[in-house]
Amino acid sequence: MTTTNRHQQIEQALTDLHHAGVRVSIAAIATHTGIARATLYRHPELIALINEHRAHIGTDLTLTGLHTDIVHLRIGIDALAERVRHHEERLRHLERGRATGSKT
Repeated sequence: MTTTNRHQQIEQALTDLHHAGVRVSIAAIATHTGIARATLYRHPELIALINEHRAHIGTDLTLTGLHTDIVHLRIGIDALAERVRHHEERLRHLERGRATGSKT
């Protein structure tokens, strides 16, 4: 089974559990989808999907919920910017090495 299929299964399980009024947990998702808990834990993107759903239940349109979303987005943007800076520095380093190597 591909990660995309698991992702779709988990999204459907989240919707089903929410509509049924069942508390979302890793165990509940595992039971509902038939995906082993160990498999879920091995895929951080799947755990993140579940955690994201949990974080948004009941807070979507409140000021606190919006503030939390903004904080999470800023953290994500900062992490992404740091990765870009790291990759740019690495590229500069590689280009300097290539330029130095080609002059000899």
